[in-house]
Amino acid sequence: MRVTMIGTGYVGLVSGACFSDFGHEVTCVDLDANKIDGLNGGKIPIFEPGLDSLVSDNVAAGRLFFSTDLPSAVANADAVFIAVGTPSRRGDGYADLSYVESAAKDIARALDGYTVVVTKSTVPVGTSRKVETIIKDVRPDADFDMASNPEFLREGSAIEDFKRPDRVVVGADTEKARDLMRALYRPLYLNETPVLFTSRETAELIKYAANAFLATKITFINEMADICERVGANVQEVSRGIGLDGRIGGKFLHAGPGYGGSCFPKDTLALVRTAEEAGAPTRIVEAVVDVNDQRKKRMAEKIFEACHGDLDGKTIAILGLTFKPNTDDMRDSPSLDIIPLLQAKGAAVRAFDPEGMEEAQNLMSGVGFCENAYDAMEGADAVVLLTEWNEFRALDMERTRKLLKTPLVIDLRNIYTPQEMASAGFEYHSIGRQPVTSDPATR
Repeated sequence: MRVTMIGTGYVGLVSGACFSDFGHEVTCVDLDANKIDGLNGGKIPIFEPGLDSLVSDNVAAGRLFFSTDLPSAVANADAVFIAVGTPSRRGDGYADLSYVESAAKDIARALDGYTVVVTKSTVPVGTSRKVETIIKDVRPDADFDMASNPEFLREGSAIEDFKRPDRVVVGADTEKARDLMRALYRPLYLNETPVLFTSRETAELIKYAANAFLATKITFINEMADICERVGANVQEVSRGIGLDGRIGGKFLHAGPGYGGSCFPKDTLALVRTAEEAGAPTRIVEAVVDVNDQRKKRMAEKIFEACHGDLDGKTIAILGLTFKPNTDDMRDSPSLDIIPLLQAKGAAVRAFDPEGMEEAQNLMSGVGFCENAYDAMEGADAVVLLTEWNEFRALDMERTRKLLKTPLVIDLRNIYTPQEMASAGFEYHSIGRQPVTSDPATR
């Protein structure tokens, strides 16, 4: 099948590359000529494990193409996916659909023969109907059907998620559109992946409901962590204790500094706005949004308190800047809230992240960006573990203790255990567990 993907951001590029790996002929289109030139030259604009080789292999096989020529790509396509950005609109939190609407008009002008137009971007309920109206207004004679096909890709494991998903959701009103989508996802049928066909509105809401529920789990366990710290309990044991219940499950029950990234912050906020508009307010999701916003600020206070209420003139080493490991995505990362608050209290910040520093330099000022974790820790008064990159999981503790001015570790991801850190000679603070001081034998 011939597939056109409008947008070469995270969703569009990963989806396009994976569809081409299924054997389809895919053209990824973007208005950004520099990005397309880079992709044609082998430069991948995002970091996602395995994506560079997946793209190069399918380009070499003649199945994957990159172009700025939207009319030609759409005219030859059986399916056209809209995978452009839908950021939170400044001021009110609604999803900004301007890129989707612009793409719909461009697609309408280029349609030639029967085509299924698919919204892949995360969009509010009713957007697929809106896109259909736009296309019909521009081209009343166009022969097309609409479908909604939300993505469920986790940054850092997106290729695996696309090729071995828990489910595929397709919202479509006609059997002709459903048949085309079945053919497109045929390789997953062979793996017996559940493919759920629904109305378009239902498909759109499934995406928001899934992200809101996962964000709620994260926020819930973060609040449980706060209680654990007050009453002497261990949040990791609480997580395991409730996660073994099949009705709850253990995923997304890891306490930390709050969720970030490209999906949860904007999607929870967009769902709140959609619910308000529909006259069915979501009090739980509203609380999740508010608690998570406050969570990031609270983490800066936690660091301040661990430093005995004095950051003036002190140097803090930050390990990890991206919102999660295995991505270079800085969007709504806790580091963007925490670091400025530390600086406002007089701290000098030195930081290292394996993939996120180029983007971080565009978003942060006054930060010393370092070559590696040990460079960041040299002469620092404390080290903060902010993102759980694998390379931070087995730091040389003897070397770390010698590099730090004071042996103080604040672990906001619970990478280490209090016992091992005390034995290694550190004052150690973590999330939802009791702080420990160093073992006297190590001093």
